[in-house]
Amino acid sequence: MNKSKLKQQLSDWHIEFEVVKHEPLFDCQQADNIELLRPGVRTKNLFLRDNYGRVHLLLVTAPNAQVDLKQLSKKLALSRIGFASKQRLHTYLAVEPGHVSILALINDRDHKVQLYMDEALWHGEPLHCHPLQNDETLLLTPIAINRFLQHTGHAISLINLPHLTNE
Repeated sequence: MNKSKLKQQLSDWHIEFEVVKHEPLFDCQQADNIELLRPGVRTKNLFLRDNYGRVHLLLVTAPNAQVDLKQLSKKLALSRIGFASKQRLHTYLAVEPGHVSILALINDRDHKVQLYMDEALWHGEPLHCHPLQNDETLLLTPIAINRFLQHTGHAISLINLPHLTNE
């Protein structure tokens, strides 16, 4: 699916969103560098897998968060969570690195990816989501995201994420 079809699908599902166009942004640092001002909550999206490659996670957190993956593994009772490869990202979400967001779950028709959201982000303001490409940001409220997830058949798990400390 491309971003035009995704936006049309969101409209067909009566999911409201706002579009912010910008130059391609591959990571949160690039957004910081161009000082792009957008309303709502910025997000960082991490595509992860367990040690055996059987469990795949999309973890949405704050742009400056440094998640303690070792503690997250313990918290979720999974064997050594780590970053998934570019190939796995393409296989499960059909996007390239730097283009990941909750909206990529529309490509996970077999429901192989579990969605985890840092509960600190889930407070009513619109969240920033790339529409399968990183040259735009869609702003979606938690209500709109829940509606999207109902249509895709995915559940969201809100989690208090363990963070690395500077000790």
